[in-house]
Amino acid sequence: LQVVVERYQQEKTLPPLTRTKFLVAQDLPLAQFAATLRTRLCLSSSQTFYLLVNNRGLPNMTVTMQELYQDNKDEDGFLYLTYASQEMFG
Repeated sequence: LQVVVERYQQEKTLPPLTRTKFLVAQDLPLAQFAATLRTRLCLSSSQTFYLLVNNRGLPNMTVTMQELYQDNKDEDGFLYLTYASQEMFG
């Protein structure tokens, strides 16, 4: 699955990712993918970050990437995730 992970536009504390496009296994749980992102962002255990789907909702971390992709993929074939240091609603 093709996933694009972008930093929230108003994000101040989290660093940008060196690469934003990922090829992800279909059966990978979102929680596992989030752990990979945490490592790539070099976050300490005390730092939290949130993943948003299509800049809207906070997904359930137990879903597989396939389920998330099927429900939220863009017309261009990519799944877009945004990360932020705080929960962003609206």
